[in-house]
Amino acid sequence: MDGATGRDGTEGDATGRDAAPGRVELTPAAEDLLRRLADRHGPLMFHQSGGCCDGSSPMCYPRGEFRVGASDVLLGRVAGGTPFWMSADQYAYWKHTHLTVDVVPGRGGGFSLEAPEGVRFLLRSRLLTDEEARALEDGPPLPTGADPDA
Repeated sequence: MDGATGRDGTEGDATGRDAAPGRVELTPAAEDLLRRLADRHGPLMFHQSGGCCDGSSPMCYPRGEFRVGASDVLLGRVAGGTPFWMSADQYAYWKHTHLTVDVVPGRGGGFSLEAPEGVRFLLRSRLLTDEEARALEDGPPLPTGADPDA
C-alpha cells in the first residue's frame, strides 16, 4: 500500500485523496478512547453483530480474541489499522450507510473493552450520497473473514 491512509482507514493516492469513500470512521472522542484501550490491551478490533442484547453496539476486543466468521465483512480500518468487522446479515441492512463510531457515557456490552470505563461505543449512521454509493459499487468487493489476507 503506497498511498496515504485517511482517518477512516481508506487508502488514497499520493496526494492524500481517498480513492473511494470510507464506510466507517471514528469521532475524535472514540479515537482517543481506542488509543487508550490499545495502550493497555495491544492491537484491537471492532465487530458489529446485530444480534440480541449488546449486538446492536460495536464491540471492541483484543485482536484475535473474537473469531471472525467466513461471512463477516471487513468494512474498513480505523485509527491506524484497527479492523472494523460486521456480520453479513447486519451488513445487508447497513450497506447503504456511512458509519461513525462515537463514545457516550453509560454501560455498554459487558464483553467490550470500554465497559469498565463507564462509557460505550455507539454507531451513528447516515445514508451514503449517490456519489459515494457509486464509488463504493465501482470499487473492489469488501474482504470477508474467508479471505486469508483480510
